[in-house]
Amino acid sequence: DAFQAGPWLPGPAPREKGPISIIRSLMAVWALGLNHHTAPLDLRGRFAFAVDRLAPTLDALRQFHARQPEAAILSTCNRTEVYCASDAPQIDRTLSWLASAGDVPADALRQHAYVLQDDQAARHAFRVASGLDSMVLGEAQILGQMKSAVRAADSAGALGVTLNQLFQRSFAVAKQVRSSTEIGAHSISMAAARLAGQLFEDLAQIRVLFVGAGEMIELCATHFAAHSPKSLAIANRTLERGEKLAARFGAEGLRLAELPERLHEFDAVVSCTASQLPIIGLGAVERALKKRRHRPLFMVDLAVPRDIEPEVRQLDDVYLYTVDDLAQVVQTAHASRQAAVAQAEAIIDAGVRSFVHWLDQRSPTSGVVPLIQ
Repeated sequence: DAFQAGPWLPGPAPREKGPISIIRSLMAVWALGLNHHTAPLDLRGRFAFAVDRLAPTLDALRQFHARQPEAAILSTCNRTEVYCASDAPQIDRTLSWLASAGDVPADALRQHAYVLQDDQAARHAFRVASGLDSMVLGEAQILGQMKSAVRAADSAGALGVTLNQLFQRSFAVAKQVRSSTEIGAHSISMAAARLAGQLFEDLAQIRVLFVGAGEMIELCATHFAAHSPKSLAIANRTLERGEKLAARFGAEGLRLAELPERLHEFDAVVSCTASQLPIIGLGAVERALKKRRHRPLFMVDLAVPRDIEPEVRQLDDVYLYTVDDLAQVVQTAHASRQAAVAQAEAIIDAGVRSFVHWLDQRSPTSGVVPLIQ
């Protein structure tokens, strides 16, 4: 099919098209997305894709295009980004598909989305992996999320040579940034424990509940456990996975179904699951407050879409923070890390130049492909 698309190599046509199809490179790279800079939390929630459902999602994305591109989807609490590579950009098709997936008019999505091509797409991917585009400068969790997205794309058969190079170089650049700069001095997970410390005089005297068993919950539990709270508990939809994480911190494992009856036992609740609907409702929190005789309840909702109904924020004696709220808390340390940004950007610049050179070497006009032919 690639060979029938038209002449792309000088000279006579080869007798066998198989090897030529392998040599031909996918030259156009583009990224389409929306993030915490461009879209509010509730809109971002409409474009949240669970990692374990990425295979059929990627298949639908590729089938939607006239010519199936390489594709990967990065979906986190702060962003949803679609990365594609093909012999020609198909940006309008990508935007139409994403709008349809989020059940949002294309024109409405266009107001909040950004499109980057070729070297700018590479630069963006490198900055995201390095934590320079995070809500909290240097937040380390994004690198693990990007690696999970790439593994999912590879398993789904959607990741080709070009995007694989883009992401592998992203990881290498991020590693260099982390090892040679102070860009990751603070984090959202650390901020949750710090904020709780402002509400409670002694974190060693509180009971903490974590809802979910993913990487963010693990990071938050690490920071809270450092204060030796009175008790820790981890509730998860899959009890076995929750108990496995709980064992690391000497915590109790709970089922999600137990939350309504036990919510009142905890002084602090940190939630981050992949649920598409809130799992802690207004009614459950109201009942918990009555049983607590209105002792304050500290709640952190790090999930997108939300795990905790936003109306809970209106209750007296409840202190509810979202991922966007915590980002504002940690910005106080932002200025002290700006000195590391210039150094990180220089590393990224070098990475972008290297990637663009690699793309150029694969171009039919570079002289390399005709030489192989």
